[in-house]
Amino acid sequence: MSLEALPDWLMPLWQDLRGRGARLPHALLFCGPEGSGKRLLAGHLAHALLCRTPDAQGFACGACPDCAWIASGNHPDYFCVVPAADLAAEESEDGESAEPAKKEKAKSTQILIDQVRALQASLEVGAVGHAGGRRMVIIDPAEAMNLAAANALLKALEEPTGSTVYLMLSNAPRRLLPTIRSRCQVLDFPRPSPQQAAVWMKQQGISNLALLGFASGLPLAARVYAKGVLADARKQFASDLANLAGRDPLKLAADWESRLKAKGAQEAGFTMPILIAWLQRWLSDGARVAEGGSARFFSDYTSELTRQALGRGEAWLAAYREIEAHRRMASHPLNARLFLEELLLTVFRRIAIR
Repeated sequence: MSLEALPDWLMPLWQDLRGRGARLPHALLFCGPEGSGKRLLAGHLAHALLCRTPDAQGFACGACPDCAWIASGNHPDYFCVVPAADLAAEESEDGESAEPAKKEKAKSTQILIDQVRALQASLEVGAVGHAGGRRMVIIDPAEAMNLAAANALLKALEEPTGSTVYLMLSNAPRRLLPTIRSRCQVLDFPRPSPQQAAVWMKQQGISNLALLGFASGLPLAARVYAKGVLADARKQFASDLANLAGRDPLKLAADWESRLKAKGAQEAGFTMPILIAWLQRWLSDGARVAEGGSARFFSDYTSELTRQALGRGEAWLAAYREIEAHRRMASHPLNARLFLEELLLTVFRRIAIR
């Protein structure tokens, strides 16, 4: 598999890691929100440490036998541990039919102890890599490990071999066991400056810079919303909320449920928790605009928010607080349709202009 180039704001971190050489710790914990570049940098680092002839900047050459094995997904010293649900989504994106999976039990969103045991069994074959070099293990996201899996991994982190490097990626490091965190060197991923972010977006051919605000200033995350399923979902979502007058909240709840269940939605990351997060962003922007501030997340819909919210800040804040009370149920609603209906009835009651 080929990797895109690292963006400029991650290069200092890359140079620091590559400059350590043999002093690189056996376990690194990359911390940052989704879209901060953790996965991209981890991929580059794993490739480079397995490559036989890295270039002057320390990147993998892309031409040696090890690089060829990585590209084919068959390198014997490169291990990725991810939740089964993520693996199934990747297979679906690669073109394999997802229809048979519908009849099977839903894939786990956790990293399970059997996965860690399988990893350990593979690592026990030989003391070092196939060519006497390093072996790379990427765990993504690390907080997806359940308690049993985390405890199983802990022993490997406590008694490291000289050849295995663990790259653990986390969006929420506080959810990890303290004993896991304490055995890793923690690296917090930097955010780009607004100027760096804007330049990168233009280089990617993305003209809607409002998406940077929607992605909390993270360009790699913003790119996801520029095209594809999430771009269409965001556009329809904003259109729905900008035109609540005369709408039926129960019909809208049915529409939202259909979109959440549409083919490719789950794989693209359009889930109930994401929908709730978007709704909270819309409401927080409305509250800001109502008090004369600027929209942060939906700045490309400022005129619609102004029309709806101006002078009604208290109502929008009240709606935000009520939705916040439902957020913890978003991952496991007992009945998705009823849950959406309750949310939208709250929104209509508070902010819809009749």
